[in-house]
Amino acid sequence: MLKRLDRLRSQDGPLVSYEQLRETIIDFFPKFSEKTLKKAAKANRPPGVWSKIKFAAVFLAGTAGVIWVANLPYPMVRRPVAKVAPILLLPSYINMDYNYRQAISLVQQADQLVNQATSSADLNLGAEKVKAAQKHLDALPVWFLDYEPKYSFWFGWRFTFDEFQTARANIGRMEAKLFQEKQAQMLLEQGEKALNDAKQQHGQAQSWTERQQAIAAWQAALDQLEQISSETLVGRTSKTKLAAYNRDFQQVASGESANKRTGTLMDAAREFAKAAAIVGQNPPHPAEKWQQAQNLWQQAIDRLQQITIEDAGYLEAQKLLAQYQTNLGTIQSRQKAESSSKAALEQAKRQIPSWQRLNNSTENAAWEQERMVSQLQEIINQLEQVQPGTTAYTEAQQLLQSARKRLTQMQTSGQETNVNN
Repeated sequence: MLKRLDRLRSQDGPLVSYEQLRETIIDFFPKFSEKTLKKAAKANRPPGVWSKIKFAAVFLAGTAGVIWVANLPYPMVRRPVAKVAPILLLPSYINMDYNYRQAISLVQQADQLVNQATSSADLNLGAEKVKAAQKHLDALPVWFLDYEPKYSFWFGWRFTFDEFQTARANIGRMEAKLFQEKQAQMLLEQGEKALNDAKQQHGQAQSWTERQQAIAAWQAALDQLEQISSETLVGRTSKTKLAAYNRDFQQVASGESANKRTGTLMDAAREFAKAAAIVGQNPPHPAEKWQQAQNLWQQAIDRLQQITIEDAGYLEAQKLLAQYQTNLGTIQSRQKAESSSKAALEQAKRQIPSWQRLNNSTENAAWEQERMVSQLQEIINQLEQVQPGTTAYTEAQQLLQSARKRLTQMQTSGQETNVNN
């Protein structure tokens, strides 16, 4: 059988198939394994397309792995390769060349944008360039720049370690400058916001004290804006605005200084008016309390009347004066109503005992009945003079209701007596 197989192997022509192998072996080994025959036939075939693809893939992967290892940024790996097969280090040289050129270009662009900036847009773009340049610098192997400069002639550049340090220093300075610009911009925004808030507070102030507080906040905002360094772009461009802010502040502050006496008098008047309003809350009140409120309103008016037409703030003082005089008139009316109502109630209450004595002693004579009716009507008239909103009103209404009821009864009784007569 071996001779037959040797003879088949030595013959020219197509490769032996499964059927030929089976015919050669089956007469010697009738029960020979079919599986083994099939494997032998398969092994005897030429490599197919898929096998070639797998072989090529493995080869390429292996080659790439070798190149990747050879290009690792470690001197103990690169130096032996550089001496024997420097071409294998070509990918890392290409990458270093790319990062070098990008770093140089971006550093130059960033320097122009940051150090020669004319607007915030330049600074924003410069910050992007600085970040990109830093990324490319980080990709350059520092050890190679310092210890292997002789290989750089392949690409026509000699980027030494000193140049690398210079580029990094430039990037560091630009980053510091960008940070200063960012801080200056933040100070500007905070200062302008505080300034606008102080202006609004001053415009809405209701008293001289509140205006002084707003002016103090205004001055603090200007001081904050003054802290912006003139070395920054924000500091240079905000000079014009800062001058305008100071001019507006000086106008307002000088006006407030001239208005100090008026402001003090108006604040004092407001305090008296506030006290008067508190006293007059939750009416009705006795006449004495209305008199107290009246005195406080008069004190407020006296303060405002000290402001002359030549004083600053005269118009505002006149507006308050008109309002306070109106309030004083209202208080005087309520005091008068309280006094008259109290007097009417007391007068009616003094007449009630006399009427009661007459009612108890009468013998129901006609003329006495008329006298009782007349006296009761006088009591009713007095009670009707008690005005609503006074302390006497509730009691007067109770007495008035009782008196009217009694008057109706007496008038009805008198009519019945006249009918009987």
